[in-house]
Formats: sequence, structure tokens, C-alpha cells
Amino acid sequence: MIKLIEAHYRGEFQVALRFSDGKEGILDGRILLQRSGPLLEPLRDEAYFGRVFIDAGALCWPNGLELSPARLYETCPALTAA
Repeated sequence: MIKLIEAHYRGEFQVALRFSDGKEGILDGRILLQRSGPLLEPLRDEAYFGRVFIDAGALCWPNGLELSPARLYETCPALTAA
């Protein structure tokens, strides 16, 4: 099972990700924020978006939004081996 082991906010709604198999990629949060929903609304504030953290291998924010590491792995463009 793929887990997310590192996440670093890079600014401009981008998060650098590193997975348990060593692959790395960038999450472009602007794509995520094209959707709507109550858990996404706080993330439209870039300072809040930057409060991203990892919990149990998932990408999370303080409001309870969690993104599955498997889904991120599938959708994250340009995954490269470290």
C-alpha cells in the first residue's frame, strides 16, 4: 500500500509530495479547488491551504479534509523516482 511520507507546501497552492516507494510529485491545489464543497472552501485562502500535514499516510488539513495517498499517487502529474 502506497503511503505519503513527506509533504511540503511550496506556495501558490502547490504541495511537493514524496511517497513510500520513493516517487515524488507536485499537487496543484488550484485543480482541486475547481471543485466546490464545504471542506474545500477554507482552502481557497492560501494561508489556510499551506497548513497541510500528513496523518496516517494521507494528506490532510485542519478542517478534516483528507486526500487518499492512493488517489494522489494516481492523479499527481510527473511522478518521478527520487
